[in-house]
Amino acid sequence: MNSLSRIRSAWSSQPGVWFSVVALVGLLWNIVGALQFVNSLTATEASMKGAMMTPEQVAVITALPAWVTLVFGVGVVTSLIGSVLMYLRHRGTMPTLVVSLLAFVLLSIAYAIYGVFAAIGTQQIVTMTVVVVAAAGLVWFQVSKKSAAFHKL
Repeated sequence: MNSLSRIRSAWSSQPGVWFSVVALVGLLWNIVGALQFVNSLTATEASMKGAMMTPEQVAVITALPAWVTLVFGVGVVTSLIGSVLMYLRHRGTMPTLVVSLLAFVLLSIAYAIYGVFAAIGTQQIVTMTVVVVAAAGLVWFQVSKKSAAFHKL
C-alpha cells in the first residue's frame, strides 16, 4: 500500500467510541470557553458589579494589560480549533492543542502576577486549574491515543 492509500485508509477508518466522546466533550467544553471569552470582551464595570463583583475585583480585572486578554483569546481559539481538528482526526490537532495549553498556563501565571487570583479567590484558582487540566488532558489524549488511524498518518 503506497503512502497516499495509507492516508486515505487512515482517514476513512472509524474512530472508537472513547475518541468520539472525548472529542465531542472537548468541543462542548471549548464552546463554553469561547462564550466566556466573548463575555469578558463585552463586560463593562456596571455588568461586573451586577455580577456581584466587588469594586476591588472590578479594578483588578479592568486593569489587566491587553496582552493578558490576547493570551486568553489565543488559548480559547486554539483550544476550540484543536477540538474540531481532533474530531476530524487532523494531523494539526497536536500543535494546536499544545499552543492552547501553553496559552492557558501563561494566562494562569498572568492572573497570579496581576492579582486576579488574590482578588477573586478560590473560585478563579479552581476555574483556571480545571481549564489547564482540561487542556493538558486533551494534549495527553492526543499523545496516548491508541487508534491505528492516527498511527498511520
